[in-house]
Amino acid sequence: MKVVMLGAPGAGKGTQAKKIAAKYNIPHISTGDIFRANIKNGTELGKKAKTYMDQGLLVPDELVVDLVVDRVNQEDCADGYVLDGFPRTIPQAEALTKALASQGQKLDYAIDVDVPDENIVRRMSGRRACVGCGATYHLEYAPTKKEGICDVCGGELILRDDDKPETVEKRLGVYHEQTQPLIDYYTNAGILKRVDGTVDIEEVFQAVVQILGE
Repeated sequence: MKVVMLGAPGAGKGTQAKKIAAKYNIPHISTGDIFRANIKNGTELGKKAKTYMDQGLLVPDELVVDLVVDRVNQEDCADGYVLDGFPRTIPQAEALTKALASQGQKLDYAIDVDVPDENIVRRMSGRRACVGCGATYHLEYAPTKKEGICDVCGGELILRDDDKPETVEKRLGVYHEQTQPLIDYYTNAGILKRVDGTVDIEEVFQAVVQILGE
């Protein structure tokens, strides 16, 4: 079972990807993890990626696809995998489709965790992080016992720059421009499935399981 997760930043696709990986006993693969593993192990692909990252440059699509394909060909992916955060653009999706096809493989499902922008802005701007231990909370969904104070270490809670409404809106703008077209791409490929990401995490997961099967 080869699955790719789609959804805007803050839609909860990473959470669902982890739950899918745990239930179906397949690896949860994010490009960040792949980069870190290859750089740490000093692989040829890792060295190439590091030269770009050290200069603050984006790793070229071609190299990212090579890294992803190398990862999904490892033994633990024999029964499938969940891709999280890749592909992000149409060129990446096309390159991945082509690379997998050359090995007689293809993705089975693209699952879009669908959440309206205004929900995401509200969700993310309600997040708070502890300056001391890094624990995270949410004003609405996971508040602290004492307002503004971390339950774990008693540190002060802050709204991170990443979670400020203006930053979230900017990220959503980039998402709609670059990643939203993937919805059409995978719809045309006949593998797109949509789940309502506004409901409870467990309800979202049940909807995913209905798609993937027990």
